[in-house]
Amino acid sequence: MFKKVSILAGVAFLAINTQGRAQHSLTTSQLLGQVNTVTTAVPFLMISPDSRAGGMGDAGVASSPDANSVHWNPAKLAFSDKSMGFCVSYTPWLRALVPDINLAYLSWYMKVGGKGAKKGDQAIAVTMTYFSLGDITFTDITGATIGQFRPYEMALDGSYARKLAKSLSAAITGRFIYSNLTNGVDVAGGNTHAAKDFAVDLSVFYHNDKVKVGDYKSALNFGLDISNMGGKVSYSNTAQRDFIPTNLRLGSGLTMELDKYNSLAFIVDISKLLVPTPPYLQPNGQLQGMDNNVPVVTGMALALNPNDPPGGSTEWIREFNINGGMEYWYDKLFAVRAGYFYENPTKGNRRYFTLGAGIKYTVFGLDFAYLIPTDQRNPLQNTLRFSLTFDFDAIKAQNKESTGGG
Repeated sequence: MFKKVSILAGVAFLAINTQGRAQHSLTTSQLLGQVNTVTTAVPFLMISPDSRAGGMGDAGVASSPDANSVHWNPAKLAFSDKSMGFCVSYTPWLRALVPDINLAYLSWYMKVGGKGAKKGDQAIAVTMTYFSLGDITFTDITGATIGQFRPYEMALDGSYARKLAKSLSAAITGRFIYSNLTNGVDVAGGNTHAAKDFAVDLSVFYHNDKVKVGDYKSALNFGLDISNMGGKVSYSNTAQRDFIPTNLRLGSGLTMELDKYNSLAFIVDISKLLVPTPPYLQPNGQLQGMDNNVPVVTGMALALNPNDPPGGSTEWIREFNINGGMEYWYDKLFAVRAGYFYENPTKGNRRYFTLGAGIKYTVFGLDFAYLIPTDQRNPLQNTLRFSLTFDFDAIKAQNKESTGGG
């Protein structure tokens, strides 16, 4: 009970008292050069949903396409060698504290635009993300129970991808976001409501499978994705509206065919929130840095300006996260993965290693991921994540064999 009351207090704090935290200046006690984390509403949108990317340091903007590409870079789907794919992923969250907080992710895609046996140069995809905060007991100021509720957040996505050239594709994604943290109860004397928003992703992907690395046939990928471009949200009519996590992610990937049975891939991602940095309030009352109480488009432009943070370009560089990993496949049946994620200590201090594995059967595959923090505690430590994927092309092939079709 104590743990859930603590979680409720945190939810209420985020929903009401800190709605404008990402848009207010720092106090004089938060000195220049110390911790100045950029915060947003609905941060669940930034959680890595699938175990394949989770095993490679949460990198995926330029990895090979799969059913989870919408989260990382939906433009990859135009280069998928499968006509259709489906994946179910499950991620326990804060498992060391409570057993019922989790992230569920469903994704489906299909190639379109082809004729006959050709899979086409276009793809459509639909995904759903559901983040449950578990059962919460609501109490009033005296501690009396006023009800039970299960706060949750969700996002529904629709994507369209197509090739623009032989080696280049682009995609657009529309996303509906819904965050219900308080069930409409009064918190800190104010009315609350669910936050709703609509956001758009834009992405591009470059794929060249005619590359040679030494004697190895290889494929080189580059990816760029700008996600969650949407309006600000609020959980209260009186609270200041907050940015959602608009994010810029770019990266590269290289896959080498070592021989008929063995392949090895390396990927690297660089990402940055396109949300302005909180300025520093000097003793004379003037702001050092730029005012971040601005419209969304202006905020995105400020986030790309090295002079936006109070610490100038030095602090701006610290806001870039770097992560990457490797993936080894044997005979396209068994995979081993590893990766690392780095975030500057003044910008959140998420630093961790990841390990992963994958097993592929005829019509489905299983992927697992495990996270090992190197500094501070992490909500995913000591937690095994898994994803289940289905290969519809293999299912069709099996049906043809069973019916004697050619």
